[in-house]
Amino acid sequence: MAWTRLARNGGAVALATTVVLTVTPSAALAATGTVRTSGPALTVRSGPGTGYTSAGSVANGASVTITCQTRGTTVTGTYGTSSVWDKISSPAGYVSDAYVYTGSDGTVAPPCIQTITNDYPYKTDSWSQADPWLFYKRECVSWAAWRIRQRLGVDFTNSYRGVHWGNANNWDNAARSAGVRVDGTPKVGSIAQWNAGTYGHVAYVARVNSDGTVLLEEYNKGGTHNYQTRTVTKGSVENYLHF
Repeated sequence: MAWTRLARNGGAVALATTVVLTVTPSAALAATGTVRTSGPALTVRSGPGTGYTSAGSVANGASVTITCQTRGTTVTGTYGTSSVWDKISSPAGYVSDAYVYTGSDGTVAPPCIQTITNDYPYKTDSWSQADPWLFYKRECVSWAAWRIRQRLGVDFTNSYRGVHWGNANNWDNAARSAGVRVDGTPKVGSIAQWNAGTYGHVAYVARVNSDGTVLLEEYNKGGTHNYQTRTVTKGSVENYLHF
């Protein structure tokens, strides 16, 4: 297969583990809001982004209970442009805060902690096959592309914004060419990137802890083509890419 179309990565030994971490916000900290659209019902998503499947809808003018809030796809709606998503209780799922009146321009409920688990759809496939985005399956770049598409709602591929992304050690250069911000500050949803090694490495930032450490989700950290999570120091990552 031609390296100009697909991409691999390298690294150290991976742990073939699936870790599920969840935190349920207290009901006492829940807030209420009112859905305001131009008339149509507001789609409820299974996750905080337009790339997630529909979980139902809520009518214009309906009152909703917001159990927690998180960041996701940026949406322009009734109340401006926002990347905040509200997790509501009925129907259970997420709605864009850009369409919900809460009486505040800021957040009004505690932050959601997203489930951290190996939900990658190609976890048992051959790594010699290409995924739909033209990366090799079960490589770090394929996993990162999956998270960018699923969690951020970005239509990311190996030719995103007309730029060839290729192997992980090219992602910082590709990001700059594509107008994607590259810096040294981790945020949930950013992509951690390293240039070292034959192919480099990328991982998804699942959490930034209060002590400044960063919890990563990744595939193929070391060539075994499996999923793992690990906590690293902020400065041990070369770059953070913000889609």
